[in-house]
Amino acid sequence: MNSDAYLESFKREGRIVVVGASLAGLRGAETLREKGFTGSLTLIGDEPYEPYDRPPLSKQVLLDVTSAERTALPRRRAIDAKWRLGVAATGLDMSAKRVRLADGDEVEYDRLLIATGVRARPWPKREEAELDGVFLLRTRDDAAALHRRLRAGPRRVFVIGAGFTGSEIASACREQDIPVTVAERGSAPLVGALGGVVGEVAAALQREHGVDLRTGVMVTGLEGDSAGRVRSVHLSDGSPVEADVVVVSLGATRNTEWLEGSGLGAGPRGIACDAGCRAFDFRGIVTDDVFVAGDVARSPHPLFNYQFLSLEHWGNAVVQAEIAAHNMLSPSTERLPHMWVPAFWSTQFGVNIKSVGVPSMGTEILISQGSLAERRFVGVYGYQGRVIAAVTFDHAKWLPFYQEQIETTAPFPPPFAAAQGLTPVPSEFPDPSVPTHGPTVTLSGYAPADKRITFTPARH
Repeated sequence: MNSDAYLESFKREGRIVVVGASLAGLRGAETLREKGFTGSLTLIGDEPYEPYDRPPLSKQVLLDVTSAERTALPRRRAIDAKWRLGVAATGLDMSAKRVRLADGDEVEYDRLLIATGVRARPWPKREEAELDGVFLLRTRDDAAALHRRLRAGPRRVFVIGAGFTGSEIASACREQDIPVTVAERGSAPLVGALGGVVGEVAAALQREHGVDLRTGVMVTGLEGDSAGRVRSVHLSDGSPVEADVVVVSLGATRNTEWLEGSGLGAGPRGIACDAGCRAFDFRGIVTDDVFVAGDVARSPHPLFNYQFLSLEHWGNAVVQAEIAAHNMLSPSTERLPHMWVPAFWSTQFGVNIKSVGVPSMGTEILISQGSLAERRFVGVYGYQGRVIAAVTFDHAKWLPFYQEQIETTAPFPPPFAAAQGLTPVPSEFPDPSVPTHGPTVTLSGYAPADKRITFTPARH
C-alpha cells in the first residue's frame, strides 16, 4: 500500500473520542472531519451545553450586551458526532483504550483527544464559599447567576484577585455604577501576567474609575448573616469591608484529576505533550494514540528555550486543536509542530490590552512607543538579550511587528530608531514563590514528569 492509500485508510478507520466539549474540543472535531476522518466521533462534556465562548462571560454578559445563552460557538462545519453532555469523564484506561464516565458507562476509542481545559479555583473555606452572594466566574451558569445579581443592584461587590478576569469584572461593575472593592495579594493588578511596571498603570486606571483597590493584602475570611448571606469580607490588614456580592477570582485549576492512575504525565500544571500534541506518559515516553489541546496542555516551545508552556489563551486552544487533529490523522512523516506564538487580549476600563509572547519570562521592559502616563503605549520585554514579548495599551497596531521580532529572536533592547536612547528598566515580576493572580502563561520547566509548579494562583 502506498503512502497516500495508507493515509486515506488511516483516516477512515476507527473511533475517535474527544474529552472536553470546549473551544478546543469543537475545533479539533471540526478539523478531524475537514481532514477526511469518516469514522465514529464522540464528544464528552461535563456541562449540559454544547461548546460556548468564554471571553464574553466576563465582558458582554455582565454588561447586559448579550445573554449567557447566546454565547454558543459558531460552527465551521457539521461534525456528525455523538454528544455525551452533562456527564464528566472520571477515568482513563489506556491499555484497554476506554474512557470511564460518571454515569458508569465506558466509551472505547482508537485515538483520544483530551481538551478538558481548566476550572475556576474556588474559595478554599467551604462553608464561606457556600454563602449566598459568593460567586465564581468560569461557566455559562456562573455568568448568568452573577449577571442576575448585578442587575439587582448590590450595595457593593468585592472581587478577590486582580488578574485579567477579576479586573474585567471590576470594570463591568464600574460601567454599571456599582461600587466595587478589589483585593490583590500582589503589588498591583495584572502583576503576575505583565509585571509591576505595567501593573502600576493598571492600578492607576482602576482607581481613576472609582475602584476601591487594595493591594498587598490577603482576604482572611468571608462573614455571613443569620440567613446565610455574605455581608462582609475580612482582610489581613485588619479592615473589614461590607459587601453583599463577592466574586472569587483566584485563577484556574487544570482538569486532570480524572486521569489519576491512568499512566499519563498529568498533574496540577496540565498534561505534558510533545510539539506534535502527543501526550507523554508518567515516565516521559510519548504516546501515539492520546493527544492533548487547549488550556489543559503543556508543551515545549522552541522560541522560549523549550520550556513547557501552559497557555490559557483562546487562540492557542484553536490552533493547538487543529494541529492535534491533523496529527491524529497523519503518518509521522506528515505531522506538524505546534508553534503558535502566545497572544492574549482584554478590555477593561475603556482600554484595549493585548500581548504577544511570554511577558512573564521578561526580566526587563522598554516602553518603545507612547507613554505610560497617557495609558497608550507599547512595552517590549527582554530576556537574555532578545525580545521575548510585547504588551500594548490601546496601541495594538504594533503587535504584528513585535510578533515578528519574537519569531526572529530579535535583539533586546530593540535597535530600531524609535527605541534609540530609551532605557530598559526591570519588569518587576513578583518572586515566583509568591502567589499572584492571573498569569496567562505558566512556565513549567522541562521534564514532562516534573511535578514542581512555578506559578500558582493565590489561596487567600
